[in-house]
Amino acid sequence: MAHSQHGIRPARRRFPRWGIGAAAAAGVAAVVAIAVGISQATASPACASVTSSAGQTSGEATHYVLTPGDGNCSYPGLPNGGLFVALSPGEYDGSAACGSFIEVTGPDGSVTAEVVDQCPPCQAGHVDLSEAAFERIAPLAAGEVPVTYHTIVDPPLASALSVLVKTGSNPYYLALLPIGAGNPVASVQVSGPGGGWQSLTRTSYGYWLASGGAGAGPFTVRLTDPEGHQATLPGITLSPGVLQPTSVPMYGTAAAMAPASPAAKAKTKHQHRRRARTRRTASPAPSHATPPRQNASAALAASPTPSCTS
Repeated sequence: MAHSQHGIRPARRRFPRWGIGAAAAAGVAAVVAIAVGISQATASPACASVTSSAGQTSGEATHYVLTPGDGNCSYPGLPNGGLFVALSPGEYDGSAACGSFIEVTGPDGSVTAEVVDQCPPCQAGHVDLSEAAFERIAPLAAGEVPVTYHTIVDPPLASALSVLVKTGSNPYYLALLPIGAGNPVASVQVSGPGGGWQSLTRTSYGYWLASGGAGAGPFTVRLTDPEGHQATLPGITLSPGVLQPTSVPMYGTAAAMAPASPAAKAKTKHQHRRRARTRRTASPAPSHATPPRQNASAALAASPTPSCTS
């Protein structure tokens, strides 16, 4: 399933496994409704139930292909080495989940995936993984599999923070995209040469916006995450469309940060051990050569049960 920049994705085909035409859809729907009514007393549900306990969610996973840069979080390229995930609208939460990491466990193992996208047709508990991520937990031909997943607190950071200034930004309109925070970003503030901090507003597409602008720059940008870490990034210039790397990580000894709580540190240590076990058994990442629409159709056709989001 391919995403657009505005979060609208083509609807799943309602009858992927039988290949019927639109003219017969109404008749088949009626037959299906009768069959469901008869079978509910004796058959198990077709889709995995969605439960949540101590931060762990049980649901289902599918896979899709994303054009680089087209995820709803607006990140350039294919982040996290191609291991990424799209969440349901409620879990995406207006882009509040962008840049966070979840660990997904399926029939064949676990994978750590970065949240880079929204899946509009997905229900709560349904995660849509990249092909590379899905293949770590099940064969691609499975199409849809039961999984459990949870958000990782303070995941290992691959690099220091970067900031992307949105195309079209000027002294009177500024939009910034923080990249590489590890945890989701809770707040973004900016200060220009005149001093003083201005709080930016989160958009549904990942950027943080100063609708009235913040001047000509250069800026100092201050990021805060839900764990209390805070990083200050000086020297960010008003350079639209330019990704600006820094030497400051969101957390770690080199970051300007508040220390994480003891509970968060203990949780992270446990998660690091789980990831180490996963890496020893993970299979290699697959190629992304399949066109998105063909890939999505193949995944649905191969699914052993009709999709929950049909």
